[in-house]
Amino acid sequence: MALTLVDVSLAGAQAGPHRIVLSRLGPTLTGVFVARADGSEERPLVESMGLAYNPAWSPDGQWIVFTSERAGSADLYRVKPDGTSLERLTEHPAYEDQAAFSPDGKQLVFVTTRADGTADLWTLDLRTRKAKPLTSGPGGDFRPSWSPDGKWIAFSSDRGSTLQRAKGRWEHLQVTDVYLIRPDGSELKRITEHGNFCGSPRWSRDSRRVIAYCMSAEETWAYRGRPARPGLPTDGPTTEGETRLVSFDVITGAVDPVSSGPGVKAFPAFLLSGEVAYVRMDPHVKGIFYGDGKPGPAGAVGSPSWSPDGGSVVYHRVLSSETPDWQKTFSRDDRYELLLSHWLPAFDPTGERFVATQAATGDLVVIETGTKIARSIFHDEGRTAVAAQWSGNGETIVFGVGMFFSGATQGAQVAMIKPDGSGFRPLTSGLNNNGFPSLSPDGGRFVYRTRGPEGSGLRIRNFLDNAVDTLTKDYDNFPLWSPRGDLIAFVRRVATDFAVFTIHPDGKDLRRLTHSPGTEGHLAWSSDGKWILFSSSRMGFKDEVLYTDSPQPYGEIFAMRYDGAQVHQLTDNQWEDGTPAWQPSPRPRPRDRSPNLGDEENGSNHRKEP
Repeated sequence: MALTLVDVSLAGAQAGPHRIVLSRLGPTLTGVFVARADGSEERPLVESMGLAYNPAWSPDGQWIVFTSERAGSADLYRVKPDGTSLERLTEHPAYEDQAAFSPDGKQLVFVTTRADGTADLWTLDLRTRKAKPLTSGPGGDFRPSWSPDGKWIAFSSDRGSTLQRAKGRWEHLQVTDVYLIRPDGSELKRITEHGNFCGSPRWSRDSRRVIAYCMSAEETWAYRGRPARPGLPTDGPTTEGETRLVSFDVITGAVDPVSSGPGVKAFPAFLLSGEVAYVRMDPHVKGIFYGDGKPGPAGAVGSPSWSPDGGSVVYHRVLSSETPDWQKTFSRDDRYELLLSHWLPAFDPTGERFVATQAATGDLVVIETGTKIARSIFHDEGRTAVAAQWSGNGETIVFGVGMFFSGATQGAQVAMIKPDGSGFRPLTSGLNNNGFPSLSPDGGRFVYRTRGPEGSGLRIRNFLDNAVDTLTKDYDNFPLWSPRGDLIAFVRRVATDFAVFTIHPDGKDLRRLTHSPGTEGHLAWSSDGKWILFSSSRMGFKDEVLYTDSPQPYGEIFAMRYDGAQVHQLTDNQWEDGTPAWQPSPRPRPRDRSPNLGDEENGSNHRKEP
């Protein structure tokens, strides 16, 4: 589905763009490096400016092309191997990545979203800088590789995949096949058996064989980034395992295993000598290895490409994955300013501060807008504080505390606290897993989701008499009360998809707003209740699933009207973007009927140290 930016009147008149804070899973600093094949004499290729990755050496050894986000969106650059003569090759606001040279060095084949938002292959003439499409259609195409004789381009693709979910999870598996296509776009053909995963094809010197790494579909979940602590974003894979290296004869169709060492192997390649090289991505062993067992550059490296003589290798290295504080990031729509910060942010009514979850600790923190000043107001070892929301007067915060995302059906409850960390008070109890609360604008009620032996769906609790009303009974989540009080937006599972709905607080007028296959979630209202932000997987994967160190290596932020109209896309990258929060225009804090927490628990700051 193609998305166009529309001229619409956005919420809340204000000077300058509308400011959105969101969280991102993925590296925050990467660099491109060159070393000898054995890992010695490593040096940066160019000065690291944020995110640079996926380099490839030209066949004549004169250039290295790579992807960089130094100017905003992901674009292609090239540079001499000594780091001089840096040139920007693409300037499109779409995502552009994973470039590979033609054998004569005059063209590139690369991945881009410039056609319809999904990952397609295009070619670029390096002399004229004209680009043209090579592949199209639903699904994503990744990791192209041009045969040395120039006759074929191999690539991986999840076209034809139904994006089934991992067992017991909401994340998608990636079913990917290896395809061949002529450089003119003709004779597309699949060379792998459909149903599992094979990716990152690379050619042998004689253009007869293609090497790829393969695994089962379920292993594409097991071997990707996993949580550092239950309920929190990822900190790299923790699962031991093994992928297979496989060689495909493009003439006879023969499929042969390639002898290699143990571990989760990716980025395979045939070297000039005929030897095989690959990257190991195990929890305790990371780096480039060769078929005879010799190691190359060590650590969290990726996308290696060797010089024509095989003596040197270029690759990217992850330098940091720390959560950014108020870091500006690229927006497709200049009416919105996008900033990265902690997980699940939510602004107070004035927009002067926001509350979020600190991923490394599970703490609930309050952050002064535009700063790196984060003050912890809740810490409880072994439990995570998530999905906090403010009362209309900014004097109360409701949030969930416990275990939420690891298949738990119990152990989480809704609580409230003051912004200074005092007055902690549980609001729900029982056997169910309760969380994701949102207060009504007048502060008299809150909606939350529940799941477990006592039933599932959305519930509304009245502070006056503690009465609990059943709003829905389905698999629903992320409820959020409109600032106007007339609607509650939420996400519902529909068959294998998750869609955005709204409903009136009295349970009437249920409406489905989104209909795209995949996962929609992480809602946020504009301060006038006319617009909804949400994250979506509708654009699919933009790379092979192991390479972003994230459990869901897709997810873009979208905005739409409260009735589901005028949908427009704000982010476009390979990382997992989610949990947006819309900063309100400055205004006085209104009065509401949120309960006075008084001196509950002696008014102390709720920080249980380990």
